[in-house]
Amino acid sequence: MAYMVARATIVAPVDYGVTDERQYHLRPDESALELAGFIPFRLNRLAAQVSDHLSGIYRERFGLDIPEWRVMATVGPVRGCTAQYIAGSTRMHKTRVSRAIAHLEERGLMARATRSDDRREMELRLTKAGRRMYAELVPLALERERALLACMSKDQLRAFVAGLDRLESFLDLRRSESG
Repeated sequence: MAYMVARATIVAPVDYGVTDERQYHLRPDESALELAGFIPFRLNRLAAQVSDHLSGIYRERFGLDIPEWRVMATVGPVRGCTAQYIAGSTRMHKTRVSRAIAHLEERGLMARATRSDDRREMELRLTKAGRRMYAELVPLALERERALLACMSKDQLRAFVAGLDRLESFLDLRRSESG
């Protein structure tokens, strides 16, 4: 999807609700970019930090790495999906998904079964041990999410989620595919 911002100038700072001194201007004539104020960079940095923050739960307590957690979180509520679905919904490369699945299988947390509607595809499911781990992990992850978001008021959280929804829509990321 290509898009371009042309001849747009925002002279006054846009109020993003930030409390620091950074100013946000959109000026096509500027030849320098302050990375620390560049929204795509900030989103990426924030996503990485949030992921690291959350990984403390599943890495230390359950011995899972980030790709394994994402695979389990995707397969857990679905009760049967393909590696291709996981790769698409998590935006992980198929090799990372494949390695995570293999490791979860080695640990006895995940199993493959031939799909009844298409015998060429393998359906992934959590084993009994995988479902037990998932059931223990989910409340901890949701509590960590609540604690993280507690720094925002209800109005800020509503606006934040609305902003994420708009960006995901603009980038054609569907909620049902996000795992």
